[in-house]
Amino acid sequence: MKKAKNMNTPHTHACNCHTHAPTGEAHSLGAYAWPLVSLLLLGGGLLLDAAGAFGHPLLRLAWYLGAYLPVGLPVLRSAWEQLRRGGLFNEFTLMTLAAIGAFCIGEYPEGVAVMLFYTVGEIFQERAVGRARRSIGALLDVRPRTANLVGGERTEAIAPERVAVGSEIEIRAGERVPLDGVLLDAEASFNTSALTGESVPRRIRRGENVLAGMIAENRTVRVRTTRPFADSALARILRLVEQAADRKAPAERFIRRFARIYTPVVTLLAAVIATAPWLWSLVDPQFAFSWSESIYRGLVFLVISCPCALVVSIPLGYFGGIGAASRQGILFKGGNFLDVVTRLGTVLFDKTGTLTEGTFEVREVHTAPEVSERKLLETLAALESRSTHPIARAVVRYAENRGVAVARGADTTEHPGRGVSGRLAQGEALAGNTRLLRERGVEYPAELDASAETSVLAALDDRYLGCVTVADRPKPDAREAVEALKAEGIPHIGILSGDRQALVSRLAGQLGIDEAWGDLLPEGKAARIEAKRSESSLPVAFVGDGINDAPALALSDLGIAMGGLGSDAAIETADVVIQSDRPSKVATAIRIGRATRRIVWQNIALAFGVKLLVLVLGAGGLATLWEAVFADVGVALLAILNAVRIQRKQF
Repeated sequence: MKKAKNMNTPHTHACNCHTHAPTGEAHSLGAYAWPLVSLLLLGGGLLLDAAGAFGHPLLRLAWYLGAYLPVGLPVLRSAWEQLRRGGLFNEFTLMTLAAIGAFCIGEYPEGVAVMLFYTVGEIFQERAVGRARRSIGALLDVRPRTANLVGGERTEAIAPERVAVGSEIEIRAGERVPLDGVLLDAEASFNTSALTGESVPRRIRRGENVLAGMIAENRTVRVRTTRPFADSALARILRLVEQAADRKAPAERFIRRFARIYTPVVTLLAAVIATAPWLWSLVDPQFAFSWSESIYRGLVFLVISCPCALVVSIPLGYFGGIGAASRQGILFKGGNFLDVVTRLGTVLFDKTGTLTEGTFEVREVHTAPEVSERKLLETLAALESRSTHPIARAVVRYAENRGVAVARGADTTEHPGRGVSGRLAQGEALAGNTRLLRERGVEYPAELDASAETSVLAALDDRYLGCVTVADRPKPDAREAVEALKAEGIPHIGILSGDRQALVSRLAGQLGIDEAWGDLLPEGKAARIEAKRSESSLPVAFVGDGINDAPALALSDLGIAMGGLGSDAAIETADVVIQSDRPSKVATAIRIGRATRRIVWQNIALAFGVKLLVLVLGAGGLATLWEAVFADVGVALLAILNAVRIQRKQF
């Protein structure tokens, strides 16, 4: 993983477009004062020119040099620094050549105007970029600055970084949770919008996870910390967004490469425009030309050729898309994934915890002959007590509610997609689906293979003990998610699950999904994804939530981790993290990606269109340096304003 950038540092790009004060002075008083001095001197010089008040040409030159230096010196310094690093062709060089050239042919006011309006435009650009980045940073960085550490009967407000793992902290009503932990109270309600983008409060019970960034509602609660401040859920979100700036979209990478070629080419063309009439006069002595006019046309071409509008607005467009998605609880790990999501041809979902709620309840208990219900539950609970799978938790909870003592099994081993095995005091035990028992040669009732219910079977020393059936239900917005994806034009939607085919097919029918594959181990899911990728040139996305989904998330063209409050393995592997548990957010991610792409291509068309028009007019002598400067600065500002408007769009 690449090193994260600081969100408050200006992004870099191929043409080195920065403010005229590269050391970060764009918001200081001097950054505004010197352009104002230059503007006043330029205005005064134009009035003196109109009145014919300059008595001597040297006096006129000195006046306009005085107007030029406040804005020209910082650019000259930046051009020199770039030249020392081997950067001959950059924005500073273009503007310096244009201004010096204008002075050389006696167009002093226009030489000052080139640098003045370029400087003013850069200040406005820097402000627009900085405001967008700060708004995203402020939106995300909502980490509390203090934590109320409980010590005996007192609490002490200290920095969250100083709170040790395992400490008890207190969060008052309306306060934000500073660190990840588990709830010590019986039950509490939390606002999770900073993490999930959802305004609906979340009910959390004793022993369940409470994450940094949540807001306690209505009452004071106590939490025992489980992670240090730097590893909290909210800190992880911030790192993901910061690191996203390092992963460039194809359009960004193209513009960076393009600018390296474009800038020297247009500089050469400007030289050709300036010298071509002279060269033609050598061939045709009757051809009359003016050095002043030819150089002027070359300077106009040089000014308008600056690619700043492209190389500033395009990265900002992708950064704006990442920020807009973050507000919706969707974390893109890079601008490249914003591009991929717009071209999806297939979206495949995991079932449990992704399309279904994953909150299972035991409905029925079936024991083998001469096996008591207590013995069955003791065996199941002992093995499942170490698992974090939702079905395992449901079984343990049911056993505890029935008064069964849960013994911790030793040397338990999880078998992804099948179940758990381990040695108990009574012998070797199994807890899982029919596949696990079949692999171990344990006989069980044949009707369980065709059942449409989710069942957990138990065996002890290769003897079948019985099973419990558990029930799950689709998430409230699962069908809405499928319909939204179809509305976005996704042609193929499917389910990949380790559950039995009958159960998976029934869910697919309920949700309106045409393709559903059950009885899949993690490697089976990966094989299905490979097959889908080979069938179509369009990208394939997989949406999952558990550790067993990590291989499929990694193999797909776009891995989407559902429920950023869940498996760390899934989050680390995925390309996109949906912090809420709503599958309908997949369609939202597609809409945001497509809106970002539209804005980026609008900026490309705007910049190229206007520049091409003025380039042609300048080459033909129909555009002046004033128009070239206004076109360059104006296009850049319009492109930036267009890029940041995605922050205000509703999805």
